[in-house]
Amino acid sequence: MILNAATGIISSALIGGQGTYMPLFIAADAAGGQATRQISIAINGSNAFLNSIFPSTSIFHHRVDAATTGLPVDTSPAAPMYSGYLPATVKPFFGNTSDAPFPNGIPAIEVPYNQANVAVATTLYQSYFTSAPIPAYAPVEGTMNSTGDRHVLVYLEAGGGNNPALYEMWQGIYESGPWTDSSNALWPNVSTNALTTQGQGTSDAAGLPIGPLLANADEVIGTGTPSAPNGAIQHPIRFTLNHMLNYWVWPATQSAGTGSCTAAGGQAISVESQISQSSPPASCTMSGAAGEIYRLKASVPTPACAATSPQAAILITAFRNYGIILADNGISGGLIGTPDARWNDSDLSCITSLILSNFEPVNVSSLIVSNGSGATSH
Repeated sequence: MILNAATGIISSALIGGQGTYMPLFIAADAAGGQATRQISIAINGSNAFLNSIFPSTSIFHHRVDAATTGLPVDTSPAAPMYSGYLPATVKPFFGNTSDAPFPNGIPAIEVPYNQANVAVATTLYQSYFTSAPIPAYAPVEGTMNSTGDRHVLVYLEAGGGNNPALYEMWQGIYESGPWTDSSNALWPNVSTNALTTQGQGTSDAAGLPIGPLLANADEVIGTGTPSAPNGAIQHPIRFTLNHMLNYWVWPATQSAGTGSCTAAGGQAISVESQISQSSPPASCTMSGAAGEIYRLKASVPTPACAATSPQAAILITAFRNYGIILADNGISGGLIGTPDARWNDSDLSCITSLILSNFEPVNVSSLIVSNGSGATSH
């Protein structure tokens, strides 16, 4: 790391754990007197690498707006979000100081191709790897002191005979080493469109990758500034509902939800299985399948606050063009992104002007090349 004595800014080629930290310092003397001071430590990072994960032909980079793609509304009974969730607002579960004293969002880090592998032990669900290039300093969602999801996302650069790869952990813990997690997932070559195995979970409930579906400040800011961004989000953004349907649609590969569906002949469809948008169920007791993409309806006007909220305006454009993708159970309308000190929390709050009923499910079945691939046909 390098300290600029004139500005006080510390910089490094390797940055993780972005966002603003607000620790409280307490000093005590021998007589028992105390003085306290809360300080703010802002970390600007670079998550631009997330934008290049998976090829440009991937569904994870495909527009879904009707005007340019012609993709129709998904009319399957499994497709709509459950009606009880529709009044919920879209909420940014990421930002700068919106979860003080710790950053808000899921962090990610890029490591060099020769990053050493370390042991990883999985204690609860599926394990794709028992060793991985995950350094001890890899940032953890909510920090090492969190008791929440504690996602750990590591992108391995290509080089030295290694393919670019994505390693993700859920409930990652490093306490004097080695790493442990409750589940993990691996995409061993993200220069291809290969999905994870159908029916095998990942580090989220839908079997989707997390990193490339996060809203991140680099793609919003672009070559501009935090107050005058000029970037664009060119992928669906992951979001949560209180409960998903207990089935998934492509490109998801798993679900952990509720409800059941029946086929046209009246027979029950096994829960925790894949269903098709092109040959949908006849009826379902719940709706909102894992992996379903929802776009902001063309008829919904852009909220007035977007005129003075440039970061939110870029997110809202992404809602129309690339949509939001149902990835996990959680707070209904929770939109997931990376923490970063460059986010403007007041600006981001503009997206709460939108509610889930402003979105419609998109039938992407015409794009499928093969079930095990995220490649799109056109």
